[in-house]
Amino acid sequence: MTEINEKTILVDLQRCIGCWTCSLACKVGNNLPDDEFWLTVRTQGSGEGIDRPAGTWPNLHMSWIPIWSQSCVKCPSRIAKGDKPYCVNSCPCNALTIGEAAAAKKEELRDRGFRFFELPAWEKSKDNVLYAEKK
Repeated sequence: MTEINEKTILVDLQRCIGCWTCSLACKVGNNLPDDEFWLTVRTQGSGEGIDRPAGTWPNLHMSWIPIWSQSCVKCPSRIAKGDKPYCVNSCPCNALTIGEAAAAKKEELRDRGFRFFELPAWEKSKDNVLYAEKK
């Protein structure tokens, strides 16, 4: 399990609403070309098309998971100035934290019964991203 350091991003999956603001902030802030994303948001639903919930009425459910690619640089120039990376800074739901704030958030979430995980190696995602979800 990832030890939280100054570059660790903690994702509170209970707060993520799949809005893609983190991804777009990254794209614009890093001046990426139209066809390049360093951060995408995967919909976790039925798997039968984009943004389709799982379950049947009235017990429908859907969730999202932001995924950072290996290309992500975690905005070192912003961190050096004491700012948050574009993705963390832009999240309207406060689902993303980094560094010391992530360490404090992890303790808070642990006390509330959350479990923590990293994506498996086959996802080829960025290191130092820790996900939290309610058990």
